[in-house]
Amino acid sequence: MCTGNTEKKIPSGRVRSFERKQRSKRSRVEVHRHTRRCEEEEEKDLELKNLKLYLENKSIIEENEKLRRKACLLHQENLALMNEFQKKFPHWERSSSTLISSSQTLISHENK
Repeated sequence: MCTGNTEKKIPSGRVRSFERKQRSKRSRVEVHRHTRRCEEEEEKDLELKNLKLYLENKSIIEENEKLRRKACLLHQENLALMNEFQKKFPHWERSSSTLISSSQTLISHENK
């Protein structure tokens, strides 16, 4: 009882327009997925670089602290030797006291 004449036919222009819209939506979704994937990969790369830089920075800071402690010990040893020298050679007191005062100035600058 149904015949081909009773069906509604959609004009071909509308069908093509609908198909174009569907393809356009699909391509936008694919582009969005691709873009999101790229952003996630870039974010992971940045996190990895950040972690590497953090660890390198931490290592540099630790090495700096070790060197600072060593410098402080060497400076204290230098002051002790200068005091011993001053006791053994009191006539050099003028030049050695200048060295001691300059050494003490260095300490005060290091502690700041």
